[in-house]
Amino acid sequence: MTAIISVRDLTRRFGSFTAVDHISFDVDPGQVIGFLGPNGSGKTTTIRMLLGIIRPSEGSATVLGFDAAVQSEEVRVRSGYMSQKFALYNELAARENLEFYAGVYGVNDARRIDEVLDHLGLLPVARQPVRTLSAGWRQRLALATAIVHRPQLLLLDEPTSGVDPTARRAFWDLIYSLVSEGITILVTTHYMDESEYCNQVAILNGGKLLALDAPTRLKTALPGRIWEILLDAAQPGLLLPALDRLAIMPGVKRASLAGDHLRALTDPDLGQADLSAYLAAGGIPAAEVQPALPEMEDVFMALIGK
Repeated sequence: MTAIISVRDLTRRFGSFTAVDHISFDVDPGQVIGFLGPNGSGKTTTIRMLLGIIRPSEGSATVLGFDAAVQSEEVRVRSGYMSQKFALYNELAARENLEFYAGVYGVNDARRIDEVLDHLGLLPVARQPVRTLSAGWRQRLALATAIVHRPQLLLLDEPTSGVDPTARRAFWDLIYSLVSEGITILVTTHYMDESEYCNQVAILNGGKLLALDAPTRLKTALPGRIWEILLDAAQPGLLLPALDRLAIMPGVKRASLAGDHLRALTDPDLGQADLSAYLAAGGIPAAEVQPALPEMEDVFMALIGK
């Protein structure tokens, strides 16, 4: 199977700052690959190099069979790109925006405009000025402009940032529908829960690729055990002292607040009784310690901690 994207030692420096640091990965056709990382981790810079918008300082990227650095036009006409800030014209209607971008890509078939508007559920707002649309509608319209020319590859940069949870979930339903049509999708996000929707997740931090695998395998490979610690609901003031206590406990790799309880990643040989006894010795009585399943946030924080 020929990879849609093949990256080898891709690096980008801006002066003395290294934004992307010798990353390598492949993306197979028909996949949703998620780039998970905080702001400044190198996600957007990587996408810009894949599209040939900026050239790498070192390394190479082959996209859809073309060298992204020297054949960027070939890559762009076969790819769709949705940036963090939706590139829409506020005074134009939704349909007029789509017609404009279709023309940029050489698509002059009105039936294709109608088809995309219908597919993304935009017909009810097609004649409304973009400035009057909610963030969720603008998000869908930005996606429409990225797929109007039937791309083989779709690059989505933080597409759900700033929209409500309902719109986020609906947007992922649209992503799945596009994959079923044969489009390969690379999506960047800083939402941990969204990484669960991807076939593979690349975890980036400080420009480095820390891991790349299926979410289930990343969680299975997490070194250690996860615990949830519930305290006396009548004494909410114990949460922070308990967190401080766990932070200095030998064998605890990481402890954090998780709503009304605590969550801890520990060495494999640390047990429930050990945690309860250590908390009790620090003046935190009657802590209920339960084993828990790993989440992507646990994986992410464990890798960042290294």
